[in-house]
Amino acid sequence: MRILITGGAGFLGRKLASALLARGTIPGADGASHPITRITLLDIAAAGGLDDPRLVALAGDLADPALLERAFEGGVDSVFHLAAVVSGEAEANFDLGWRVNVDATRALLERCRRLPKPPRFVFTSSCAVFGGKLPERLPDDQALVPQSSYGAQKSVGEFLVHDYTRKGFLDGRSLRLPTVSVRPGKPNKAASSFASGIIREPLAGVAANCPVEPSTRIWLVSPRTVVASLVIAHDAPASAFGASRTINVPGISVTVREMVDALRKVAGDAVADRVTFVRDPVIERIVLTWPRDFDARFGRSLGMGTDADYASIIRQYVEHDMPR
Repeated sequence: MRILITGGAGFLGRKLASALLARGTIPGADGASHPITRITLLDIAAAGGLDDPRLVALAGDLADPALLERAFEGGVDSVFHLAAVVSGEAEANFDLGWRVNVDATRALLERCRRLPKPPRFVFTSSCAVFGGKLPERLPDDQALVPQSSYGAQKSVGEFLVHDYTRKGFLDGRSLRLPTVSVRPGKPNKAASSFASGIIREPLAGVAANCPVEPSTRIWLVSPRTVVASLVIAHDAPASAFGASRTINVPGISVTVREMVDALRKVAGDAVADRVTFVRDPVIERIVLTWPRDFDARFGRSLGMGTDADYASIIRQYVEHDMPR
């Protein structure tokens, strides 16, 4: 089995690749498990430090037809499409967001369409597809009313995956991911970047500002749990899906104050006191349009799990991803 991961040099892309390599096999279109022979990590910058002969790193623009051809050399059986311009950047740079998040996604789908056999295609969407007046706990059939360019772009991606699947060009499934926390590395331009920063930076001895009110409630998931959900979604047979090809990924609903309280519980007062609160109206305007809780019934029925609580997510970061 030959797998393509876009955004493969990123944190989640590399974790996903590691999880797949550790397992060694993956279901094909026939439903049977087959050995993984190649995983291509495609990103704007090459993934470094590869120490498995099954890994191939490619660097460049996903919208470049020549690069896509290189990624598909020898065939592709499964695609995990993680690459995207993040929410804050998509809102600030309208043209870039649509070019990468929609045009490049369409180009990737078209290349999949030309394969001899329809591949399985996993698309990472976002809870930013929702907006407007929302219930406290969203059902799986909640209407899409995005309130940001990023949310609109992810909505378009979902409909593209649905229609290409309906036409038999691929076997697609779209996952609306909660905010992933805690991400290692440096802050990025995502509106949700603070959800990792207010944990990661204080643990490193650095002050961190939270741009939203402490009472702001967020739908969260740990990196380990979201990677497991990506794999479960890929492995689910086509017969598990009904009219929709989209899954609300299970997570936990916590307020920012509860996140800081969990940090205090895990790391102590001195660390938690490094978090400050100064509102940023631009970020707050985006974040407050996002849903705060989900039923996620379909995802759970497929076997997707959740984290026990936010303190366990922090401990997971300290144990596995925090720089030593």
